Amino acid sequence: MEAKTLLFDKPGRENTLATLGIARERAQALGITQVVVASSHGYTAREAHRLLAPLGIKVIAVSISHGWESKGWCMSPEERAELQALGVIVFTGIHALGDGVSSAFSEKNGGRAPDEIVRDTLYCFCQGMKVAVECLLMAADAGLLDMGAEVISVAGTDSGADTAIVCRPACPRAFHQLRIREVLAKPR
Repeated sequence: MEAKTLLFDKPGRENTLATLGIARERAQALGITQVVVASSHGYTAREAHRLLAPLGIKVIAVSISHGWESKGWCMSPEERAELQALGVIVFTGIHALGDGVSSAFSEKNGGRAPDEIVRDTLYCFCQGMKVAVECLLMAADAGLLDMGAEVISVAGTDSGADTAIVCRPACPRAFHQLRIREVLAKPR
């Protein structure tokens, strides 16, 4: 088998349409009907819906948890309502790879919890890889995925999308069952 991977010179929002394009192409080739996208304010989710929904592909947007509200990274009620009106499923929950109770203890006492070690390891690939895996785990744990079918997860660096992966999904509790089958796009 031969598959194409897009490698971007720079991370960021300018790669969003190309990333979603390769996700669309691969979803069609593999018969994938579910795509998870990280989306803080709705841009990536809207673009994913525009490109994927006409093909019958379900778009699930995972937004950043409200613990980051002071940074301005959280989706507003209006942005959420707009996406939901389009038919995008929007989920916000505790981050699967840190920022939960274990992170509070790490910050106070030092050391690293296993979820933080996994997070830091995925960052070695790129920020989008960490976010794509995390959003996939969160959507799975929320019961939003068909666990018997592959899924494409799309995320990025700061804004937009620059990373896409094809996965066999798993819930955080069954993390060792997660399989990243293909890397479709990432920053070099």
